[in-house]
Amino acid sequence: MKKRYFAFIVFLTIINFNTSFSQLPNQNMRLLRNLNEHYTATLYSAVWGYAAPDGREYAILGCPTGTSFVDVTDTTNIHEADFLTGVTSAWREMKTYSHYAYIVSEGTNSRLQIVDLQYLPDSVHLVKVWNYTGYTNTHSISQAGHYLYLNGGNSAANGGVTAVDVIDPENPVKMGQWTTLYVHDCRVINDTIYAANINNGKVSIINATNKASLTSITSFTNLTGSGPHNTALTTDRKRLFVTDEIGTAPYRLKVWNIEDLSAITFVSYWQPTGITTSIVHNIETYGNYAVIAHYTAGVRVLNISNPDAPSEVAWYDTYPSNNGESYNGCWGVYMLPSGKIVASDRQTGLYVLKTNFTMTGVSGNSVNTVPENYSVSQNYPNPFNPSTVISYQIPKAEFVSLKVYNELGKEVSSLVSKNQNAGRYEVTFDGAALSSGIYYYSIQAGNFSETKKMIMVK
Repeated sequence: MKKRYFAFIVFLTIINFNTSFSQLPNQNMRLLRNLNEHYTATLYSAVWGYAAPDGREYAILGCPTGTSFVDVTDTTNIHEADFLTGVTSAWREMKTYSHYAYIVSEGTNSRLQIVDLQYLPDSVHLVKVWNYTGYTNTHSISQAGHYLYLNGGNSAANGGVTAVDVIDPENPVKMGQWTTLYVHDCRVINDTIYAANINNGKVSIINATNKASLTSITSFTNLTGSGPHNTALTTDRKRLFVTDEIGTAPYRLKVWNIEDLSAITFVSYWQPTGITTSIVHNIETYGNYAVIAHYTAGVRVLNISNPDAPSEVAWYDTYPSNNGESYNGCWGVYMLPSGKIVASDRQTGLYVLKTNFTMTGVSGNSVNTVPENYSVSQNYPNPFNPSTVISYQIPKAEFVSLKVYNELGKEVSSLVSKNQNAGRYEVTFDGAALSSGIYYYSIQAGNFSETKKMIMVK
């Protein structure tokens, strides 16, 4: 009798574990740090990233009463660098351009915060809070080049989208608007807006070549019962991914063929491994990979080298208590040039994660983060023993040469010598066979060249 009772207790324990936690253990992802310093009854919201010219990396987290700027450069010392207060809001979102962050929310009279990031890692500086006649709040914000796109709220009539020129980053200029339908969020690539019309179940494609006059190209219904939240594209712009936040279950990631805008066709859908109840929220694409915030299912990483059949390769459950149909859990995701993934969980704040494998086909292929200028970052770590990572970016296709020299000017390693597409890259220099001392790495890409010093200490 006791043996049967013990077996029954074990059986109940297993059942409880399977219903309370992720359907499988976290897969191919590890946690570097979780920060939960600003929790209130109003929950966390969006997250974005900023890679500074000096190579340092930051997560920008939407908090109930403001925005947190977290230095994630050193995995052993991930910490909040500064906090900027704002109007209390359940929705706070941000984008970056140059060394500025632009922050919006649906809080009363929140408007557009313009934040100078050049003083990091010490602090950030609020430049001003900007608005135009009739504009006081926004649901979301998008960015492409030196243009911002304010979505929802009262940024435009009917909750549409407004283009804003920030070529002068501290003095925005309001441009044109599109007001046909409410825009919950949008993606802007090559002067084309892919807008999620969540309340109408549609996706609208808008011509933004003339920023003073945004005009409709076409729209399509994201299948019956859908409520599109955001969109992302493949590198070749032949496939459009659309997330469903409202509507009727199941809430699936949809894949659409948009090669012919006059005949857009549904291709396939995706849900997390073994989960049919969690709600999909945000998707960001980086070359061959997509990173997804999937509410109660946490962070999901897909290989989209075959976009018609996405393959889940990693996940980390930020909300392990259940996989229910609710708006709890992971809200947003962003991948930094180093490969660190930052994610926001509504209840538990910021997660800094890393996959246990190298994401091939990422650098130079992200349709969302094409650099605007040339740069090479200071190697990290520095000093190092025996290896270090060098990151650089190029805004257009170039032949790239990256070499390492010793103090006498003798070449000791050729790290890169090939044609590369526009993008952000990182390469590891292994000095195990060399002695301690000062070394120099020099990059040449088109007419751009720069040399930096690094120190190896064994």
